[in-house]
Amino acid sequence: MTSPAAAQTLPDLAAFFDVSLDMLCIRDAHFRFVRVNEAWTRTLGHRIDALEGARMLDFIHPDDLRHSEGRMIGIGPDGEIDGFINRYRHADGSYRSLEWRARRVGDYVFGVARDVTERLAAEAEMAAAREAAEAANRAKSDFLANMSHEIRTPLNGVIGVAAALARTPLRDDQREMVSLIERSGAALEGIVSDVLDLSKIEAGRLRLDETAFDLRAELGLVIDVFRLRAEEKGLDFRVVWEPGAEGGLVGDPLRLRQVLTNLLSNAVKFTARGGVSVTVGCAQGHLSISVADTGVGFDALAARQLFQRFSQADGTITRRFGGTGLGLAISRSLVELMGGDISAESEPGVGSTFQFRLPARRAPLGPVAGRGAPETGDLMERLVGRRVLLAEDHPVNRRVVELILAPFGVELTIAEDGRAALERLAVERFDLVLMDMQMPVLDGLAATRELRLREAATGAPRTPVLMLSANAMRQHREEAQAAGADRHVAKPVTAQALLQTMAEELER
Repeated sequence: MTSPAAAQTLPDLAAFFDVSLDMLCIRDAHFRFVRVNEAWTRTLGHRIDALEGARMLDFIHPDDLRHSEGRMIGIGPDGEIDGFINRYRHADGSYRSLEWRARRVGDYVFGVARDVTERLAAEAEMAAAREAAEAANRAKSDFLANMSHEIRTPLNGVIGVAAALARTPLRDDQREMVSLIERSGAALEGIVSDVLDLSKIEAGRLRLDETAFDLRAELGLVIDVFRLRAEEKGLDFRVVWEPGAEGGLVGDPLRLRQVLTNLLSNAVKFTARGGVSVTVGCAQGHLSISVADTGVGFDALAARQLFQRFSQADGTITRRFGGTGLGLAISRSLVELMGGDISAESEPGVGSTFQFRLPARRAPLGPVAGRGAPETGDLMERLVGRRVLLAEDHPVNRRVVELILAPFGVELTIAEDGRAALERLAVERFDLVLMDMQMPVLDGLAATRELRLREAATGAPRTPVLMLSANAMRQHREEAQAAGADRHVAKPVTAQALLQTMAEELER
């Protein structure tokens, strides 16, 4: 405690009160200013003598008055408020936002305020900009999803009819033309999938699956495809499985295959002579895969933009080889999502080596079902005589399913929308329903939900439902499952995928 003698030596506290950059004030129990400092004049433009003795409430914005009065009344003995914001009138008639800290001492309240008008405006501007960016991103994602649906719907007809035509007797030149249609359709589907993957990555919506898988079996699916492509070009193709590169791992095998597919696709595409080699290693908790080629290569300048979106090492590459320039960008994003890293080394005219490393978690494997395509005779035996209802509004897609199922003895009934399908299901028994997701009158999701409710109410046996959809994003698969569908089959539908999925569901 300061003695009376020492107190006489203290400087005048009024000087400190007036030089403060913060707005200081003292008010009484009647909300009247007893004292204010010069900061009030600098901030609000009012003279000190116009403020002292005036009621604080007369300067507060009408919309803030009730709340402000309640907060001030609520300061009990030795109580305080902190972080409270309201608006005070400036001498020019505008309002400034003040942030308060105040404490009651006896019959008086001591307050400190700061002008936060610019800060709040900046925060509001940032929030508006963030909301605008999120809205634009949502609009882009919706557009891409719709675009995917609109492209996949006619593409389903192209690929489906071509596949059906390939199973008929054809001359060699006709079979070659059908093969070109199938390959072009598959390439177009790949482009659509790349664009959708990029959209999901940008929006942070791409999620990885966690499942146990056989490393050699999963990578072998990709390697075997590109071995054939390399041999068609007269290239050597070599695969090295290092010790430990086998057994079960936990991760997302689909995305792992996608990265390897992108690297091998580039390696085979950009190599005219020599060969391509793949090296797979799995040791010390990491899976490492490298793809080397003797192709065109690239220089250090090109390497800096290699993993950027819509970018290729050389502007002439798109004209010479085609491609969207998305494969490596998507691969890098996928590898990083999986907790790994990817790199590239190259020399122009000599070749390139791409390598990526991922954390590897071992997992025990049970018996692995064979992945070979079932024989036609086996499918015929499993499907012949089965009664199937197809709900599909698009005439080309209806015809595609008819062409796929007719040779296998399936008894197919057509409904042009979800409501018509439910009407048929009310009076007839079917072994399986193929339900398009988007239809007029009643869509596939609503129809499936109504079917499941009807089955539960009547005790009728469950009819398997396969949801056929040009909406191929993960959220659409989840929507189909939530509606009660047993499986989701993305368009374009291949004959093998449809037939095999139907057979599996019919035998469950």
